[in-house]
Amino acid sequence: MEVGAYEAKTHLPSLLERVQQGERVTITKHGVPVAMLVPVVPVDKPDIHAVIDELKAFATGHSADGTTLREMIEEGRR
Repeated sequence: MEVGAYEAKTHLPSLLERVQQGERVTITKHGVPVAMLVPVVPVDKPDIHAVIDELKAFATGHSADGTTLREMIEEGRR
């Protein structure tokens, strides 16, 4: 659906209802598209406990040849 800026301003609540139902709305200014109203795509948040477990499992199988994190940071600053 395409609407002019004035119409979008005037009918924003009803446009938002349509967008909430999955419709996309292109807003134009003097016939030129300038913006889009689109439904929000939910972002899945990672399970923090699973991420920590994965990091621990990774660390178990990998080493830094005895170099500490602090030493790596200092080496990177040189």
